[in-house]
Amino acid sequence: MIEKMDKIYVYLDDIRTPTSDNWVVVRNYDEFVDVIDKHGLDNIEVISLDHDLGETAMIEYYNNVKKNYALEYSNIEEKTGYDACKYLVSKSMETGIPLPQIYVHSANPIGSGNMMGYINNYFMNCRTPQTCIRISVPHTIDESLHLSPEARKAKWDRTKTEE
Repeated sequence: MIEKMDKIYVYLDDIRTPTSDNWVVVRNYDEFVDVIDKHGLDNIEVISLDHDLGETAMIEYYNNVKKNYALEYSNIEEKTGYDACKYLVSKSMETGIPLPQIYVHSANPIGSGNMMGYINNYFMNCRTPQTCIRISVPHTIDESLHLSPEARKAKWDRTKTEE
């Protein structure tokens, strides 16, 4: 008899950790791809995505998104949650396996919109309900990765101040 495997919940975020223990937490794009490939889309119940997954994404967030409401992907060196969305759509098209429920929990308003739009447009193209929305997943933040507002500004704010 073949034992049925429980479907997993995948949480992509570089600093947040969900308080519920039912999530498989991955910290970057490469780990995300590895988990998707290992388990397969048909063995995943829910995916929740962050957009900004590293140092240059945070610099772009604090210096462009937050101040100018603009996002320039050419300023970001590491893969983002948007790249994860593109991977998911590509994998679904390649395998013929529908995407699981996908949520976005990113604080980046432009990145979140890009991810939800990309996934929902794919759902629309597949003639399935457009169910990708922004949610809040209860979480903790690893203090070794979390900075105070002053430290964030000092670390990531590259604008020149007048003295």
